[in-house]
Amino acid sequence: MNLPKDITTIQDVKDFANYLVNVEHVNFNSDEDFRNYISYETLQPTYSEAEAVKRNNLMEQCFNVCESEGVDIYEVMGKYLMDALKLNM
Repeated sequence: MNLPKDITTIQDVKDFANYLVNVEHVNFNSDEDFRNYISYETLQPTYSEAEAVKRNNLMEQCFNVCESEGVDIYEVMGKYLMDALKLNM
């Protein structure tokens, strides 16, 4: 599984969330700038500037796709976090 190049469908939104949780192991917040993510182990930024900008752009695309499809981004992306944290509600 690779980082998506673009987000154009709801499936792409799901794939991005799945990638963040299961490949990068990030407990992400859809509203948070990826520049603010810090590794608990190293206390260093999780992402370089370029990596953070890429992920921020992808997240913005996620918001745009969900809005155009009338879908709640928090429900779509949150499912992957809840599954990873075993918080199935």
